[in-house]
Amino acid sequence: MEIVAAIIQQLTRGLTAEQIAESGLGPYYIDHTAGIWPQAAGGIPFNACEFQSKGDAITDLYEDMAAEQKARSTYENILRVVKDPDVCDPIRYLREREIVHFQRFGEAMRNLQDQLDRKNFYAFNVEFDKMSR
Repeated sequence: MEIVAAIIQQLTRGLTAEQIAESGLGPYYIDHTAGIWPQAAGGIPFNACEFQSKGDAITDLYEDMAAEQKARSTYENILRVVKDPDVCDPIRYLREREIVHFQRFGEAMRNLQDQLDRKNFYAFNVEFDKMSR
């Protein structure tokens, strides 16, 4: 989040109100001037609802893996649109990091599932219920 916010700040630094309006960021400028206000491309502000947790290791790991894939695809979409190397290089780094995180969460999932009843590892919540062996 900090890297993306820094890129946005660098890209908008020194713009006049007219340049901001011409670029299509007029409504954003009205609310936030050139301050960084994290929001989705559709204008929905970032909030804590973006973080999901059920307190179940399997559910939460799948959620983590999905979040990494959503971030990766967002970075790929940015790279399809933006050509500035000062933007693309850190975005590529972030994309690579999402891939590694996805792999690590996958490894954690495999390790967890290896410890559970192979016939039905959804039989209980490993974070809450006692495992019976």
